[in-house]
Amino acid sequence: MRGISAANYTALQNRVLLPRDFVWFVVRDRTTGAPVTDGYWSDIGPITADVIDPDTGGTSTRTWVGAGSLISISNIPLVSNLTVQNVTVTLSQVADRVNQLVRLYDCKQGRIEIYRGLFDPNSRVMVAPAEPRFVGTIDEAPINTPAEGEDGDVQLACTSNTAELTRSNTDTRSDASQKRRNPVDEFFQDVAVVGGWQQFWGKEGGSPRNMPGYYKRPT
Repeated sequence: MRGISAANYTALQNRVLLPRDFVWFVVRDRTTGAPVTDGYWSDIGPITADVIDPDTGGTSTRTWVGAGSLISISNIPLVSNLTVQNVTVTLSQVADRVNQLVRLYDCKQGRIEIYRGLFDPNSRVMVAPAEPRFVGTIDEAPINTPAEGEDGDVQLACTSNTAELTRSNTDTRSDASQKRRNPVDEFFQDVAVVGGWQQFWGKEGGSPRNMPGYYKRPT
């Protein structure tokens, strides 16, 4: 079961439902490689709003611009397992801010965070910091040039961070690799040559690989 804050739970119980989405980008400057942040929300005008930081669990205050640039967010399945989720965020190509984000900066493998906040419809104040719904990376950011008279957009294909759990470890069993973990660990210091060592068993000598009962560890 997904946990929510007490304020959000009370708002849901009282049917005070005015949801708004928040999208946060962390991309790179093409020249310096420095991180660049930008945020959008699904309403009008700029706003300063709190969100729950998905890394620390603390509250983070950020500034977001209005929904003129944010067209849509595809469905985000809420699952309790480690299934890799794919989300498409569509932005307006005619917005100057979006053009600066996708053309001036490098979005490839940039970070994306999507939040959902609940607002009181009377006061128009968010009842609690927005909760994270999706955290991942931007896989593709194609800029579609429309034909005359058609609307253009930028569709960001995003993958959740659980995709990192599917990557295989490229590390090997070697002395150098082990020393990176612990400089004084000598467990693998002879791994490159131990297969050729001559061991004498009774009256016969030979490589341990050729000895009866030798166990070869699966790679």
